[in-house]
Amino acid sequence: MDIEVEVVLALPGREDAVTLRLPEGASLLDAVRASGVLERHPDLRGPLKLGVFGEMRRSESVARQGDRIEVYRPLAADPKEARRQRAKKKRV
Repeated sequence: MDIEVEVVLALPGREDAVTLRLPEGASLLDAVRASGVLERHPDLRGPLKLGVFGEMRRSESVARQGDRIEVYRPLAADPKEARRQRAKKKRV
């Protein structure tokens, strides 16, 4: 039996979303690979951070019917450092 899932990568100003069917028992990583997101966005290197409906999950977790599998991009800047820089600008 197959399941239907959506794989989503949020990008500045848009998203790359693909709905696909997978065999039951497929992992989150299987879904990401099948979606083609990695080929369209080669900058996604190293260990992927994945989640389902906003909750972090391991890439080997089993995908379930209706899951929205999210691929998280690395942060552009450390959030603490970004806050420090904004505060410093306000003081000047």
